[in-house]
Amino acid sequence: MEKVAPHAHLTVVSRFESIELVLAVVDDLLKQAELNGETRHWVGLAVREAIANAVKHGSREEEERIRVEATVEDGEVIVRVRDKGPGFDPDELSDPLAPENLLRPSGRGIFYMRKLMDDVEFRFDDDRGTEVVLRKQISSEEDFARTEEDTG
Repeated sequence: MEKVAPHAHLTVVSRFESIELVLAVVDDLLKQAELNGETRHWVGLAVREAIANAVKHGSREEEERIRVEATVEDGEVIVRVRDKGPGFDPDELSDPLAPENLLRPSGRGIFYMRKLMDDVEFRFDDDRGTEVVLRKQISSEEDFARTEEDTG
């Protein structure tokens, strides 16, 4: 029997409370793919930031929906987060490491996503909103190393 690539599709209400549900589903998907706890942790942090940004910046109304698709296949984790927001210019973002921004309480989400994932892509469509595509290569044996904590 051929092994099916783990995947998940979710549609959640645009509320900060939805973040934990999305993270639980994505973590379960990564466990199915037999990824270790450390790899799951870093991917989870990037996904958390993407969902938080979708809630904070991508929703004009509280009852709007955020769509999430996560897949593990061909040595890669791919997570897509889509909201109804109008988008933004990624090149116009402030540098969170600049001295004047170090004490700001926000402005680091995309920076973290870019540091934690191998590729972060933004797609903007007037009709469909904004989509963030997070990609993480998982071809290294370290990504799959199992520990007692992972098996418990």
